[in-house]
Amino acid sequence: MNLEIPKKFTPIVRQARQVAQEVFRPISRKYDRAEHAYPKELDMFASIMDGMNDGAPDGGAGAGKLARSGDNGGGSGNRNGTNMKTVLGLTELCWGDVGLALSIPRQGLGNSAIAAVASEQQLARLGDTWAAMAITEPGAGSDSAAIRTTAREDGDHYVINGEKIYVTAGERANAVVVWASLNRNKGRAAIKSFVVEKGTPGMTVERLEKKLGIRASDTAAIRFENCRVPKENLLGDPEISVDKGFAGAMQTFDNTRPVVAGMAIGVARAALERTLEIVERTGIDLSYRSQTWTQPAVTRELHLLEAELEAARLLTLRAAWMADNGLPNSKEASMAKAKAGRVGNTITLRCVELCSSLGYGETELLEKWARDSKILDIFEGTQQIQLLIIARRLLGKSSAELK
Repeated sequence: MNLEIPKKFTPIVRQARQVAQEVFRPISRKYDRAEHAYPKELDMFASIMDGMNDGAPDGGAGAGKLARSGDNGGGSGNRNGTNMKTVLGLTELCWGDVGLALSIPRQGLGNSAIAAVASEQQLARLGDTWAAMAITEPGAGSDSAAIRTTAREDGDHYVINGEKIYVTAGERANAVVVWASLNRNKGRAAIKSFVVEKGTPGMTVERLEKKLGIRASDTAAIRFENCRVPKENLLGDPEISVDKGFAGAMQTFDNTRPVVAGMAIGVARAALERTLEIVERTGIDLSYRSQTWTQPAVTRELHLLEAELEAARLLTLRAAWMADNGLPNSKEASMAKAKAGRVGNTITLRCVELCSSLGYGETELLEKWARDSKILDIFEGTQQIQLLIIARRLLGKSSAELK
């Protein structure tokens, strides 16, 4: 196994780190305090990134749009493509600020849904759309198959009715990818995703949520009342296939879960690096020369956290690599998300504790990183859901057999 980052991604990582340090970090506290205020500084960055994407052979820098799993066609060779690039870029950007990374124009989570299941014609038409993703409902959280939003066929349109909550970038994005059922009597197999463009009659942003963390990012509740969407905006195959079931829709998560894992790694690394700097200033030996039982307690603790972070990072890179090479990665994507989500939250909270008053106050970003990290253990499937998926894959059980 070659565990080094591919050399072709070195400029991407450097550019993303520079943006995180020079653009995100200086305004991080500003938009944490001014929740729901749009970070105008991101407009210029998004324009620059669009230019890099247009000129680069495999999509440019930073948080590029995700490729669909299987782009390599299952052929021979080793491909490091857009999934890997996106994970690496977003890891660096979230080293700067998670909420700002989620607020970059035209880089929404809905874009990954489009990449995962859209047809070639839809990809060409919707490729530059900034798309949010609307899955969660008041009565359907981690169990995405339990959604009650419906899409009824009516001539050349689908009519969508229902309510979605916790839609990241739901107010700012140009479109929302809405998960809805074509026939609730047919269960999971009838769930499809639809691109609903901003301003479509019948789609209303009801409110913006006040949150513990990622305050720079808007999180919306959206209602759909007889919202008419053209048939060509249904992503993928419109046929209800009981055999295929929910698999088409779940491809979205196989793409996005490694990305969220990368985000958790970025913010955790930021907290760990800053804590190491603070502790080192006190004169404590942080070297690896001595055995753990002879080290100061804080040194031993920080070394253990470093090991946990590295384990999460390697799991994440593997899941992204599998997606780029057309390999089924549902189990690995959930492993990466489960490990990184938990490790990210553990590290940021422990760093707050180890730094005492510095960690708890607003003179440092440590307390903010601890707040931001929690969402990364929740959205795209909670810790418990990830462990359930992993168990199903390991045991060869269906969702009906292992609940």
